[in-house]
Amino acid sequence: MARPRKPLLSRDRIVDTARALVDAEGLAALSTRRLAAELGVSGPSLYNHFRTKDQILEAVADSVSARVDLAMFEDGRPWRTALHDWAVSYRAVLTEHPNIVPVLAQGPGRRPAGLRLADAVFGAMTASGWPPAQATSIGALMRYFVMGSALGSFAGGFVDDETAYDPADYPHLGQAHLLAERQEKVDERAFETGLQALLDGLAVQYEALAPRERNRRSAHDD
Repeated sequence: MARPRKPLLSRDRIVDTARALVDAEGLAALSTRRLAAELGVSGPSLYNHFRTKDQILEAVADSVSARVDLAMFEDGRPWRTALHDWAVSYRAVLTEHPNIVPVLAQGPGRRPAGLRLADAVFGAMTASGWPPAQATSIGALMRYFVMGSALGSFAGGFVDDETAYDPADYPHLGQAHLLAERQEKVDERAFETGLQALLDGLAVQYEALAPRERNRRSAHDD
């Protein structure tokens, strides 16, 4: 009987396997040798699709960016609602792939999905009447906030041991040992609190825009 054929090696298969490896073991685990072993191929086979490990890592990062929902910038939602919904989607994707966040934090570079993300945010803000300079700042601000929230857990930084927080030393941390078991809820609430505070501040700035800028917003909405 003929031996079963191995699945054909493709860019998508390489990227999917590399992403799974980074998700499971971190960036340090990714090497061309390890990746080839996971794929069941020889190392040189990878070079038919990617010249370097860095190119593979860039493709993995972009595959994560591609999962972020951008529909809210295309379906007529007000700028504040669109920013909120996008930030929630963005964080949800990053929290599923936290180990790749340091690569994404370096900026989109030439990554197509990352550039489409930046383009969608900037385009939606300027179309809503934000001056280009402020639209750029908003995109940067939101990226800092969302990525920062995905890099670690505030609640997860406390140990589940009530003896670790002696009231004599930490009089206000009597319930801190409960945070670890409530990590997801605490972190999500903190993210939403910060997001609403950011949007409230932006709304104040938006109302202070020169009338001609607000008129642009009204014309766009009509």
